[in-house]
Amino acid sequence: MGSVLAGFGFSLALIVAIGAQNAFVLRQGLRREHVLPVVAVCVAADATLMTAGIAGLGALLTGSPAVLAAVRWGGVAFLLGYAVLAARRALRPTALTPLDRPPATLRATLLACLAFTFLNPHVYLDTVVLLGTVAHQDPNRWAFGAGAATASLIWFTGLGLGARRLGPLLAHPAAWRVIDATIAVIMVAVAASVAVG
Repeated sequence: MGSVLAGFGFSLALIVAIGAQNAFVLRQGLRREHVLPVVAVCVAADATLMTAGIAGLGALLTGSPAVLAAVRWGGVAFLLGYAVLAARRALRPTALTPLDRPPATLRATLLACLAFTFLNPHVYLDTVVLLGTVAHQDPNRWAFGAGAATASLIWFTGLGLGARRLGPLLAHPAAWRVIDATIAVIMVAVAASVAVG
């Protein structure tokens, strides 16, 4: 159970940051437009990439201590960089509002979702490289992965379906200040654990 919770917390810290994919899901939720298919694509993509990271990259990294060290310290640098970006956003928060445009077709929406997911280099760093590496430091890596995938499921479902209720709150920059400040603190803590782990 400890591995599941560790994977859950680690994954949640990575995916909560408001990037292109999360902003897209949030906007779809605010507009109530193709929300469930968008959530399903995001969750399936995360689960697939996490599995690839834990299965393939993990084996490669365990066989090569030099690569493992490079990825580990690269991950620490990435996390600290991400923490700096979140801290900067917290100092200069903006509101997130839905786009003013006519409703899109399901096909166009899913293609946009796939683009926000797979054309973003951070998704590979987060799920395949970083999460896969950290999972291999856990004695129960697949339980860690299950916790990570569960966090993705809960996050995207909550973000997509809860967006309408959060709309008034998320329209205020102060809410994003709190979210981004929290993300910055979590990222520094995760970076420290990876560095000493």
